[in-house]
Amino acid sequence: MTDCLFCSISAGDIPADIVLRTPDYVAFHDINPQAPVHILVIPVEHHQSIAALGAANPELAGGLVAVTEQVAREAGLTDYRLVFNTGADAGQSVFHAHGHVLGGRDLNWPPG
Repeated sequence: MTDCLFCSISAGDIPADIVLRTPDYVAFHDINPQAPVHILVIPVEHHQSIAALGAANPELAGGLVAVTEQVAREAGLTDYRLVFNTGADAGQSVFHAHGHVLGGRDLNWPPG
């Protein structure tokens, strides 16, 4: 998909701080981090959302979750949050399936 930001990052057409690349997945630091560690993990294959990915290719969706664990471990995280937003009203702003690996601070809410 030529107009997809994450497809362009995956293809190497747009630079990103890549932390992991496999034939099926790419992980890179978010340019607007919401935690000290904020890494996005995407499938190379374009799907509009995690829901669409799960419906079309459950094996690839499961692999995406497994890759997030690898990315978190390699980032030194033992505790982390994994977030998938599906749809604009849920906060999805790039319509390519992706997970947010967040960590490096207390993510409990309310803080305490």
